Parts: sequence; structure tokens; C-alpha cells
Amino acid sequence: MRRREFITLIGGTAAWPISARAQQPARLRQVAILRAEVAGDPEGLRNSSALIQGLQALGWAQGSNLRIELRWAGGSVDAVKALAKELVALAPDVIVVVSTPISAAVMQETHTIPIIFVQNFDPVGSGIVKSLVAPEGNITGFTSYEPAMGSKWLELLKGVAPQVASVAIMYNPQTAPYAGAFLRPIEAAALSFAIQPTAMPIQDAGTIEKAIEAFARETNPGLLVLPDLTTTVYENVMVKLAVQHGMPGIYPWRHYVTAGGLMSYAVDLPVLWRRAASYVDQVLKGAKPANLPVQQPTKFELVINLTTAKALGLTIPASILSLADDLID
Repeated sequence: MRRREFITLIGGTAAWPISARAQQPARLRQVAILRAEVAGDPEGLRNSSALIQGLQALGWAQGSNLRIELRWAGGSVDAVKALAKELVALAPDVIVVVSTPISAAVMQETHTIPIIFVQNFDPVGSGIVKSLVAPEGNITGFTSYEPAMGSKWLELLKGVAPQVASVAIMYNPQTAPYAGAFLRPIEAAALSFAIQPTAMPIQDAGTIEKAIEAFARETNPGLLVLPDLTTTVYENVMVKLAVQHGMPGIYPWRHYVTAGGLMSYAVDLPVLWRRAASYVDQVLKGAKPANLPVQQPTKFELVINLTTAKALGLTIPASILSLADDLID
């Protein structure tokens, strides 16, 4: 969704059904959204709009019975903490957050305001919830991956680029505290795919550039990017350098591929955000997060950039092309 369309969606009432606008509740209910990306990020707008559209379908109309407060952290851990304080001070009816670090930051600020997370990884292992079935506390939501996904990423990368013999696994330990949950299955599966995995921590554009340039000297190198606040912010840097150095890469989200990355295998994010609207709706109607089990993804999609494959000298096998949900050319 384009920026102008999103602003219209959250800022005006003209697009909302007349029947919804006609209902005038005693007060506006307030939903806060805290995102990790830079303000106005196209993917962030697309996913946030999916949430709002889901709420619209359930009868919640911006300016009539609902107010949206959207904040962007710009990939900064310090900004996440400051914005968490800011949003909690507004005392919204529910806070919707992206990622494990943002979930943790908001949880530190409130034990009473309901929190719905989306795109969280290993919420039990990260201490965000007690269990998937019984979250307890004031938080619940939707996960994006199982840690075992790591072996699937290796399988797909090897299937598309069979020459790959070593893979750099890129993430920021500060913003991906759950990285170990992905690394263990990746390292366990690497032997069967004849791949040497190397964990490669990064922090910013400079460390990403140095890491990729150094790893490009390895024999038949490849790249596997973990889902992470930092890697999302610097997706264009990673994609550009990987192609420049001839490194086939597999990425955690579709938007890396639309930016020029080779391939991704990931949950369909707009679908996930639209599903999250059902939990926001239930909380606004009185449900407690502790009574709403954490939900896991139901739909994954394989996306391949054929232009990038050609630039890397790769021919995608028919067996993998037949599995692709989308081919970008």
C-alpha cells in the first residue's frame, strides 16, 4: 500500500462505511502501534494497514470509535525504549508491537495495558510468555517462525544454488536475542547439506559491509539473514552487497526479495497482521491477553527474484519453481 493510501486510511473517516461512522460510542478506543522500521517504511505501512483494515472489517472506524497512535523506532534500541515509555503514558486500550525486543521493552513499562505482539520469535524461550497455550500476564499474540525454519532455509538455498559450500548467518545479537534458537537447527542441518555455517554478528551498515566483504573470500559463499530489527532496517545494504559479491542469499521476509534479494521463505505478513486484528478486537471488547493463546503462522510463501538469479548465474530448478508462490522478474 502506498504512503498516501495509508495516511488516508489512518487519518480520515471518508473511506469508512457510513454505517460505521454513524455509530457514536461514548469514547474513542485507542490502539497504539510500535514498529521497528524507519518512519514511512513501505513494508511497515503495508502491514499496519492490513491490521487497520482487519479492524475496519470488525466494525472499528478511525475517528468514529477508534484512534490509532503509530510510532516508528527507526531500528534504534534506544528509540524503542523511549517510545515504549511514550505510548504507555498515553494509556491506550491496547498496544500492538513488532518483534521480541519491542515486546520486552513495552512489558517493562506496563503490566496492565494489554499488549498484542506480531512477528515474534520463540516467545516462550525469550520469556515473553509462559506458554503458547496459556500466555499469562498482559501479553499474547502471533509468532512468525518456528526455530526449525533454519534447516528449511538451508535446504532451499542449497536447492537453488547447489555450489554453495559456506553460509554466513547474519543477525544483530542485541536486537535478535533469540538467534540461538535459529542457529542450533541450522548448525545441526548444515552437515547434511554439505554447508559450513558461520554465525556473523553485525550492528550497522558499516559492520554489514565489512562482514560480507570478508565472507565473500570464502569458497562458494552464501548468505542467510535471520529475522531481526537491525537486518530489516539495513535490508537494502545486505541485498546490494550480496549480489555485488556474487553471494546467493535467502532472506526472512518477502520485502528483501522485492528489494533485489535472491529468495525468501516466510510467513505472509499482511495475512498475519490481518489476523492480529481479531485479537485487538477481542481485547477492546473485554478479553484478557492471558486467556488468548499465542497463535502460530498458517501460511508461508516462497518468493524468488528471477532477475537476481540471472545476475548470479543461477538456473532455478523446475522442482523449486513449481513450489514458488511468486516469481519476481
